[in-house]
Amino acid sequence: MRFEHGHHKGGRHAMKMMAMMGGRFGGPFGKGGPFGEDGPFGGGFGGGGRGGRGGGRRGGRMFAGGELRLLLLYLVAEQPRHGYDLIRAVGDLAGGEYAPSPGVVYPTLNLLVDEGLIAEEAGDGPRKAFAVTDAGRAELAGKEAEIDVVVTRLKALGEQRDRAESPPVRRAMGNLHAVLRHRAMASGFDTETAHAVADILDEAARRIERL
Repeated sequence: MRFEHGHHKGGRHAMKMMAMMGGRFGGPFGKGGPFGEDGPFGGGFGGGGRGGRGGGRRGGRMFAGGELRLLLLYLVAEQPRHGYDLIRAVGDLAGGEYAPSPGVVYPTLNLLVDEGLIAEEAGDGPRKAFAVTDAGRAELAGKEAEIDVVVTRLKALGEQRDRAESPPVRRAMGNLHAVLRHRAMASGFDTETAHAVADILDEAARRIERL
């Protein structure tokens, strides 16, 4: 199945429109372009995932040396927290766009314990919360600016997503995806229908560009 290009500039605008559905939809409709294996006529919808979820961030490391240690100490100083609570707290700061993996959080917590900056609270359950020590509070003293840099960076991730992905636009793009997938699965695209679809997408792209 392919689009006949004919007299159209091709759906160059149409492809541009489809490409806008990348990112959290797993690229331009998925891996391999709009008709790739994870695209609307293939495996899935939403395979792109969020950049840092699971302990990393596309394009580089989230934290420079010592920053995660400082952030976790700061969060424990706010209130006693379990390891999972700390992962969730970092994720909340990033608006759900990033969360450090347990594989980096728990070794960092062990380091803070070894340094005497935090300690496990006594409790009945197997999961014990970490609380800051006096030495930990002394470690944080005078480091407000460093902490603010890290917190601001995390918050910027969520704010960037909110600017780029308006809920009404995402709803409309999801609806377009569903309609195209349903139409393709039902009867495919012959040449005439393909040109008609490309015309609609081209016109939508032109109107958006003029906004």
